[in-house]
Amino acid sequence: MKRILIVDDEFEMRQLLRLYLQQENYLLEEAEDGREAYDKMLKNDYDLMILDVMMPLMDGWQTLQQVRKISDIPIMMLTAKGSIQDKVQGLSTGADDYLVKPFEEAELMARVQALLRRTQHHDRKNDEVLKYKGIILNLTSRVAIYQGEVLDLTQTEFDLLQTFIVHRGKVLSREQLVELIWGIEFMGEERTVDSHIKNLREKLQEAKIEKSLVKTVWGIGYKVE
Repeated sequence: MKRILIVDDEFEMRQLLRLYLQQENYLLEEAEDGREAYDKMLKNDYDLMILDVMMPLMDGWQTLQQVRKISDIPIMMLTAKGSIQDKVQGLSTGADDYLVKPFEEAELMARVQALLRRTQHHDRKNDEVLKYKGIILNLTSRVAIYQGEVLDLTQTEFDLLQTFIVHRGKVLSREQLVELIWGIEFMGEERTVDSHIKNLREKLQEAKIEKSLVKTVWGIGYKVE
């Protein structure tokens, strides 16, 4: 069953959209502004976002830019502005469709179904985005994000963090980490991994992420709980 996030600061508009969309048995959730929508995106997976442009706190353009850092979810912009310039701005910023208010139910439903149909044949795999304790790893773009800010990680640090999250709760020895990150052909010193983990920890701490996220298990290796 498809999940749709409705983002609009007007209660009446959210109710209207819900009235139309619930007829197709979609799972519907709502957000009153961009910040709430972004927070929901951090915690949940959706198949489509319907996003109003004019909102307080964080408008639709800002929300679109933030969401595009962490997800390629189809996004339909919903606005009272119908100029060509506005439509071009929306589509060039990363929106997938643009619907002008007021609209007819039939047009809304046709556009929603078209967006869902367009993406159903290449759904995002579960492992394309990893989420853990507020950290988001976009495995396609290889970008790490925490609370909306991009973490300045090297490729090795990104690989280490991804490996820890995938294997969270497990103790990984230096040998295992070397094999997972660099492969069995690696000819360097296993202790090299220690310096990369030290740098990763410092960057996580700078971003005010839990200091002990990557824990040392003395004599054995490292783990994330």
